[in-house]
Amino acid sequence: MKCRKLLRIAAAGLLVCLLPLSAVADDVLDRAKALMAARDANGAYQLLAPLQSERAGDPNYDYLLGIAALDLGRNTEAVFALERVLAVQPKNTKARAEIARAYYNLKETEAAKREFQNVRDQSPPEEVKITIDRYLDAIDRATVGPKPTARFYVEGYAGYDTNVNSATADRSIAIPLFGGALFSLGPGAYKLSDGYWGIAAGVSGRVPINPRWALVGGFAGNRRWNFEHDRFDTSFLDLNLGATYKRDRDLLSFLVQLNDFTVYDPLYNSAYREARGGTLQWQRDLDARNQVSAYVQYAGLTYPDQRIRNADRYVAGLGYAHAFVGGGPTMYVGAYGGSERVRDASVPHLGFDLYGVRLGGEQVLSEKFTAFLNGAYERRSYDAQEPFFLVTRRDNQFTGSLGVHFVPKRNWRITTQVLGFVNRSNIDLFTFDRALAEVRLRRDFDF
Repeated sequence: MKCRKLLRIAAAGLLVCLLPLSAVADDVLDRAKALMAARDANGAYQLLAPLQSERAGDPNYDYLLGIAALDLGRNTEAVFALERVLAVQPKNTKARAEIARAYYNLKETEAAKREFQNVRDQSPPEEVKITIDRYLDAIDRATVGPKPTARFYVEGYAGYDTNVNSATADRSIAIPLFGGALFSLGPGAYKLSDGYWGIAAGVSGRVPINPRWALVGGFAGNRRWNFEHDRFDTSFLDLNLGATYKRDRDLLSFLVQLNDFTVYDPLYNSAYREARGGTLQWQRDLDARNQVSAYVQYAGLTYPDQRIRNADRYVAGLGYAHAFVGGGPTMYVGAYGGSERVRDASVPHLGFDLYGVRLGGEQVLSEKFTAFLNGAYERRSYDAQEPFFLVTRRDNQFTGSLGVHFVPKRNWRITTQVLGFVNRSNIDLFTFDRALAEVRLRRDFDF
C-alpha cells in the first residue's frame, strides 16, 4: 500500500512539473501562429528555429517551422521540417502541399509534381485545385530547366613573401654520401624573401541539359611577379570541363582537369609541371546545415625539363561541412590519402604515399565583413632511400591561412590575409618555413 501511495504522489508531482512545460510549449506555437497570421514569417522563424534540438519531431512545431522557412526562401530547411511532419502524419494534406511548393522552389520538379498530384488526388477545395493545376502546368513547361549561367572575375594582388623559393634557411648542407662533408648552396637554393604583385582572371559556366544534368566548365589564369628575384616568378593556368548530375539531395560531379605551372627560371624551357587528370565527386545535403562529400582524383604529372620526375598521382578523400544556427560559423573538415608513383623505376625515392587532414571555416561578422580560418596537415612517406642522404625521406607539412573578406558593394571583394607553410623533414635540405601577407582586390561579373 505504501508503494502504491508513493507512486501516486510521484506521478502527481511529475504531472505538476510537466504542465508548465506543456503550457510554455503551446504558448510558443500560439505565438508563432499569430506571427504567421500577421505575415511575419521572420518573427515566427526566429522564435521557432532555436528550439529544433528540443522540439523536432513534434508535427505541430515542424509544420509551423516549415512554412515559416518556406516563406523566407529557406526551401531546403523547409523540406526537412515538413518531411518530419509527413513521417508522423503521412495524410497531412497541408504539409504535403507546402513541401511540394518547397520542392518546386528548389527546382526538384519531379518531386514537386509527385507531391502536388498526391494533394490533388485527395479532393481538396476547388481553389486549391486551381492553384495546384497552375504549378503542374508550370512544371510541364519547364522541361529544360534553368538558363545557362556564366561568371567572369578579375583580381589583382600584392604582398610580401618570406621564402619565394620554398627553400631551406641553411647556407650549407652535410651530404652523408660524402662522409658528411659540407656543401655550400647556391643563391637560388636557400631561403630568399621578396615583395610581389600579381593578376588573376577566370571564367566559369553552367549549361543545363535537363532538370538533372548540366555541363560545367571553367578556365583560370594567375601570373605573379617578384620585385627582385624574378627567376622565381610564376604563372598557373587551369582548364576544367565536365558534367553534374543532381537528384534530390545528391550531387555528382565529373570533371576533366588540365593545368600548367610555370617557374620563370632560365633552367626551364617550358612549363615546370603539367598535370592532366580528372575528379569524380559526390555531395549529399543531410539537412539544411550538414553536408557530406567524397571524391577520387587522378593526375598524370609531367615535368618537361625533368622527365625523370614524371609520375601518376592518386588521391581519395572524405569531407563534412556544418553551418551552426543563430548566425554561427560555417565549418568543414576533411581527410584524404593517396600516392604518387614515379614512372621511371630508376628513381623510386621520388615516389611517396601521403595522407592528410584539412579543416577551416568562416564567420559572418557583419553585412560587409566575413572572417575565415583554414589549416591543413599532410604526411608524406617516400618509397626508397635518398641516394645522397642515405635515409628514406619523411615529411610533415603544415599550412594555414587567416583573413577577412570585405565586400564594399555587390560583386566587389577585398581580402586581407596571412598564409603560413611549414615543412619538417628528416633531411635538412627539404625543411623550410614560409609566410606571406597579402591584399587582394576582386571584381566579379555575372552573365
